[in-house]
Amino acid sequence: MAKVYERIAAELRQSIRAGELKPGDRLPSETKLAQDHRRSVPTIRDALRLLQDEGLIEKQHGRGNFVRRARTKVLRTNERHQWEKNRTREPEEKRLKTGSTEHATGLDVNDLVFHAAYREAKADTQLAEALGVPEGTALVERTYRTRYAAENAPFALVTSYLVRALVEGNPDLLDAAREPFPGGTQSQLLSVGIELDRIEERVIARPPTPEEADELELPPGTSVLVLRKTSFDTHERVVEMSDVTLPGDRTQLHFTTPLERW
Repeated sequence: MAKVYERIAAELRQSIRAGELKPGDRLPSETKLAQDHRRSVPTIRDALRLLQDEGLIEKQHGRGNFVRRARTKVLRTNERHQWEKNRTREPEEKRLKTGSTEHATGLDVNDLVFHAAYREAKADTQLAEALGVPEGTALVERTYRTRYAAENAPFALVTSYLVRALVEGNPDLLDAAREPFPGGTQSQLLSVGIELDRIEERVIARPPTPEEADELELPPGTSVLVLRKTSFDTHERVVEMSDVTLPGDRTQLHFTTPLERW
Protein backbone atom coordinates (compact mmCIF):
# COMPACT_ATOMS: atom_id res chain seq x y z
CA MET A 1 0.00 0.00 0.00
CA ALA A 2 1.37 3.39 -1.01
CA LYS A 3 2.44 5.74 1.73
CA VAL A 4 0.65 9.07 2.16
CA TYR A 5 3.49 11.13 0.66
CA GLU A 6 3.67 8.75 -2.32
CA ARG A 7 -0.05 9.29 -3.02
CA ILE A 8 0.40 13.06 -2.87
CA ALA A 9 3.40 12.80 -5.20
CA ALA A 10 1.33 10.68 -7.58
CA GLU A 11 -1.39 13.36 -7.75
CA LEU A 12 1.15 16.10 -8.49
CA ARG A 13 2.92 13.86 -11.01
CA GLN A 14 -0.36 13.29 -12.85
CA SER A 15 -1.05 17.03 -12.93
CA ILE A 16 2.38 17.61 -14.48
CA ARG A 17 2.01 14.85 -17.07
CA ALA A 18 -1.51 15.96 -17.96
CA GLY A 19 -0.26 19.49 -18.59
CA GLU A 20 -2.28 21.04 -15.78
CA LEU A 21 1.06 22.12 -14.32
CA LYS A 22 3.27 23.25 -17.18
CA PRO A 23 7.07 23.54 -17.40
CA GLY A 24 8.13 26.63 -15.49
CA ASP A 25 4.94 26.79 -13.39
CA ARG A 26 5.40 27.31 -9.67
CA LEU A 27 3.75 24.77 -7.41
CA PRO A 28 1.64 25.96 -4.48
CA SER A 29 3.63 26.59 -1.33
CA GLU A 30 4.36 23.72 1.02
CA THR A 31 1.94 25.24 3.53
CA LYS A 32 -0.84 25.53 0.91
CA LEU A 33 -0.27 21.94 -0.24
CA ALA A 34 -0.40 20.77 3.38
CA GLN A 35 -3.72 22.57 3.85
CA ASP A 36 -5.17 21.22 0.59
CA HIS A 37 -4.18 17.64 1.40
CA ARG A 38 -4.82 17.95 5.14
CA ARG A 39 -1.37 16.64 5.90
CA SER A 40 1.72 17.94 7.67
CA VAL A 41 4.37 20.05 5.97
CA PRO A 42 7.03 17.31 6.49
CA THR A 43 4.79 14.87 4.59
CA ILE A 44 4.47 17.38 1.74
CA ARG A 45 8.24 17.82 1.69
CA ASP A 46 8.68 14.06 1.36
CA ALA A 47 6.33 14.10 -1.65
CA LEU A 48 8.15 17.02 -3.25
CA ARG A 49 11.52 15.40 -2.63
CA LEU A 50 10.33 12.32 -4.51
CA LEU A 51 9.35 14.46 -7.50
CA GLN A 52 12.70 16.27 -7.35
CA ASP A 53 14.51 12.92 -7.40
CA GLU A 54 12.53 11.99 -10.52
CA GLY A 55 13.57 15.23 -12.18
CA LEU A 56 10.00 16.48 -12.54
CA ILE A 57 10.36 19.54 -10.32
CA GLU A 58 13.19 21.70 -9.06
CA LYS A 59 13.50 23.73 -5.90
CA GLN A 60 14.72 27.29 -6.36
CA HIS A 61 16.12 28.80 -3.19
CA GLY A 62 13.85 31.48 -1.80
CA ARG A 63 11.29 31.10 -4.60
CA GLY A 64 9.68 27.68 -4.18
CA ASN A 65 9.20 24.56 -6.28
CA PHE A 66 8.79 24.72 -10.04
CA VAL A 67 7.94 22.22 -12.75
CA ARG A 68 11.24 21.45 -14.43
CA ARG A 69 11.56 22.58 -18.01
CA ALA A 70 12.54 19.84 -20.43
CA ARG A 71 16.17 20.19 -21.47
CA THR A 72 17.34 20.02 -25.04
CA LYS A 73 18.18 16.42 -25.95
CA VAL A 74 21.49 15.54 -27.57
CA LEU A 75 21.87 12.57 -29.93
CA ARG A 76 25.53 11.68 -30.27
CA THR A 77 26.36 9.21 -33.03
CA ASN A 78 29.64 7.76 -34.28
CA GLU A 79 28.69 8.93 -37.78
CA ARG A 80 29.50 12.49 -36.69
CA HIS A 81 33.23 11.92 -37.16
CA GLN A 82 32.99 11.13 -40.88
CA TRP A 83 30.55 14.03 -41.21
CA GLU A 84 33.16 16.33 -39.65
CA LYS A 85 35.94 14.94 -41.84
CA ASN A 86 33.89 15.48 -44.99
CA ARG A 87 33.34 19.10 -43.96
CA THR A 88 37.03 19.90 -43.60
CA ARG A 89 37.32 20.42 -47.37
CA GLU A 90 34.20 22.54 -47.63
CA PRO A 91 34.60 26.32 -48.09
CA GLU A 92 34.98 28.23 -44.81
CA GLU A 93 31.71 30.08 -45.45
CA LYS A 94 29.84 26.77 -45.44
CA ARG A 95 31.70 25.45 -42.39
CA LEU A 96 30.75 28.57 -40.44
CA LYS A 97 27.04 27.87 -40.85
CA THR A 98 26.85 24.77 -38.70
CA GLY A 99 28.85 22.50 -36.41
CA SER A 100 28.72 19.22 -34.54
CA THR A 101 26.51 20.61 -31.74
CA GLU A 102 23.91 21.80 -34.22
CA HIS A 103 24.16 18.40 -35.91
CA ALA A 104 23.51 16.62 -32.60
CA THR A 105 20.70 18.86 -31.32
CA GLY A 106 18.89 20.14 -34.41
CA LEU A 107 19.46 23.72 -33.25
CA ASP A 108 20.71 26.60 -35.37
CA VAL A 109 24.10 28.20 -34.83
CA ASN A 110 22.33 31.40 -33.71
CA ASP A 111 20.58 29.42 -30.94
CA LEU A 112 23.86 28.59 -29.21
CA VAL A 113 26.16 30.26 -26.71
CA PHE A 114 29.75 29.04 -27.02
CA HIS A 115 32.78 29.52 -24.78
CA ALA A 116 36.34 28.25 -25.19
CA ALA A 117 39.42 28.68 -22.99
CA TYR A 118 42.99 27.59 -23.74
CA ARG A 119 45.98 27.15 -21.46
CA GLU A 120 49.44 25.64 -21.68
CA ALA A 121 49.86 22.36 -19.82
CA LYS A 122 52.45 19.63 -19.31
CA ALA A 123 51.66 15.97 -19.80
CA ASP A 124 51.44 14.19 -16.45
CA THR A 125 51.80 10.41 -16.20
CA GLN A 126 48.23 9.64 -17.27
CA LEU A 127 48.12 12.15 -20.12
CA ALA A 128 51.54 11.10 -21.36
CA GLU A 129 50.41 7.48 -21.53
CA ALA A 130 47.13 8.36 -23.26
CA LEU A 131 48.84 10.60 -25.83
CA GLY A 132 51.89 8.39 -26.32
CA VAL A 133 54.37 11.16 -25.42
CA PRO A 134 57.02 11.58 -22.69
CA GLU A 135 55.99 13.07 -19.36
CA GLY A 136 56.37 16.83 -19.33
CA THR A 137 55.57 17.21 -23.04
CA ALA A 138 54.03 20.62 -23.78
CA LEU A 139 50.28 20.43 -24.44
CA VAL A 140 47.48 22.80 -25.36
CA GLU A 141 44.61 22.21 -22.94
CA ARG A 142 41.27 23.43 -24.26
CA THR A 143 37.97 23.60 -22.41
CA TYR A 144 34.66 24.05 -24.19
CA ARG A 145 31.15 24.86 -23.04
CA THR A 146 28.22 25.15 -25.44
CA ARG A 147 24.63 25.71 -24.35
CA TYR A 148 21.25 26.51 -25.80
CA ALA A 149 20.68 30.25 -25.34
CA ALA A 150 17.36 29.58 -23.57
CA GLU A 151 19.05 27.35 -20.96
CA ASN A 152 21.76 27.85 -18.36
CA ALA A 153 23.47 24.46 -18.38
CA PRO A 154 25.89 23.39 -21.12
CA PHE A 155 25.29 20.27 -23.20
CA ALA A 156 28.56 18.76 -21.94
CA LEU A 157 31.80 19.52 -20.14
CA VAL A 158 34.66 19.12 -22.62
CA THR A 159 38.40 19.16 -22.03
CA SER A 160 40.62 18.55 -25.06
CA TYR A 161 44.38 18.09 -25.33
CA LEU A 162 46.66 18.71 -28.31
CA VAL A 163 50.41 18.10 -28.44
CA ARG A 164 51.70 21.62 -28.88
CA ALA A 165 54.60 20.65 -31.17
CA LEU A 166 52.15 19.14 -33.67
CA VAL A 167 49.97 22.25 -34.00
CA GLU A 168 52.13 25.28 -33.21
CA GLY A 169 52.84 25.77 -36.92
CA ASN A 170 49.46 27.51 -37.06
CA PRO A 171 49.28 30.24 -34.37
CA ASP A 172 45.47 30.22 -34.65
CA LEU A 173 45.48 26.79 -32.97
CA LEU A 174 47.07 28.29 -29.85
CA ASP A 175 44.57 31.13 -29.53
CA ALA A 176 41.13 30.65 -27.97
CA ALA A 177 40.03 33.93 -29.56
CA ARG A 178 39.99 32.08 -32.90
CA GLU A 179 37.21 29.82 -31.62
CA PRO A 180 34.79 28.57 -32.74
CA PHE A 181 37.03 27.32 -35.55
CA PRO A 182 35.05 26.68 -38.75
CA GLY A 183 34.74 22.92 -39.06
CA GLY A 184 35.97 22.08 -35.57
CA THR A 185 38.99 20.08 -34.50
CA GLN A 186 39.40 18.08 -37.70
CA SER A 187 39.60 21.32 -39.70
CA GLN A 188 42.08 22.71 -37.19
CA LEU A 189 44.30 19.67 -37.60
CA LEU A 190 44.03 19.78 -41.39
CA SER A 191 45.39 23.34 -41.28
CA VAL A 192 48.72 21.87 -40.11
CA GLY A 193 48.61 18.95 -42.52
CA ILE A 194 47.16 16.31 -40.17
CA GLU A 195 44.54 13.90 -41.50
CA LEU A 196 42.69 11.64 -39.08
CA ASP A 197 42.62 7.91 -39.74
CA ARG A 198 40.34 6.81 -36.92
CA ILE A 199 38.73 7.87 -33.67
CA GLU A 200 38.34 5.61 -30.65
CA GLU A 201 35.72 6.34 -27.99
CA ARG A 202 35.32 4.72 -24.59
CA VAL A 203 32.31 5.44 -22.40
CA ILE A 204 31.73 4.85 -18.69
CA ALA A 205 28.86 5.87 -16.42
CA ARG A 206 29.44 7.18 -12.90
CA PRO A 207 27.93 9.52 -10.32
CA PRO A 208 28.79 13.17 -10.97
CA THR A 209 31.07 15.17 -8.76
CA PRO A 210 29.30 17.99 -6.88
CA GLU A 211 30.86 20.49 -9.30
CA GLU A 212 29.65 18.55 -12.35
CA ALA A 213 26.13 18.17 -10.93
CA ASP A 214 26.00 21.91 -10.27
CA GLU A 215 27.29 23.03 -13.67
CA LEU A 216 25.14 20.55 -15.63
CA GLU A 217 22.11 21.22 -13.36
CA LEU A 218 21.51 17.52 -12.83
CA PRO A 219 18.52 16.23 -10.86
CA PRO A 220 19.50 14.25 -7.75
CA GLY A 221 20.52 10.68 -8.55
CA THR A 222 21.38 11.39 -12.19
CA SER A 223 24.57 9.81 -13.52
CA VAL A 224 26.96 11.26 -16.06
CA LEU A 225 28.41 9.52 -19.10
CA VAL A 226 32.14 10.13 -19.42
CA LEU A 227 33.45 9.68 -22.94
CA ARG A 228 37.14 9.63 -23.79
CA LYS A 229 37.73 10.37 -27.47
CA THR A 230 41.18 9.57 -28.89
CA SER A 231 42.03 10.70 -32.43
CA PHE A 232 44.75 8.94 -34.46
CA ASP A 233 46.28 10.35 -37.62
CA THR A 234 47.34 8.43 -40.72
CA HIS A 235 50.78 7.89 -39.15
CA GLU A 236 49.25 6.16 -36.09
CA ARG A 237 50.02 9.09 -33.80
CA VAL A 238 47.56 10.23 -31.17
CA VAL A 239 47.00 13.85 -32.19
CA GLU A 240 44.08 14.84 -29.96
CA MET A 241 42.32 13.49 -26.89
CA SER A 242 39.11 14.75 -25.32
CA ASP A 243 37.30 13.95 -22.10
CA VAL A 244 33.60 14.70 -22.52
CA THR A 245 31.25 14.62 -19.52
CA LEU A 246 27.64 14.21 -20.67
CA PRO A 247 24.47 14.57 -18.55
CA GLY A 248 22.74 11.20 -18.32
CA ASP A 249 19.22 12.68 -18.29
CA ARG A 250 19.38 14.25 -21.75
CA THR A 251 22.03 12.42 -23.77
CA GLN A 252 21.49 9.51 -26.13
CA LEU A 253 24.42 7.62 -27.62
CA HIS A 254 23.65 5.92 -30.93
CA PHE A 255 26.25 3.73 -32.65
CA THR A 256 25.88 2.15 -36.07
CA THR A 257 28.48 -0.44 -37.06
CA PRO A 258 28.57 -1.59 -40.71
CA LEU A 259 29.33 -5.32 -40.98
CA GLU A 260 31.22 -6.99 -43.79
CA ARG A 261 29.08 -9.29 -45.91
CA TRP A 262 29.93 -12.95 -46.41
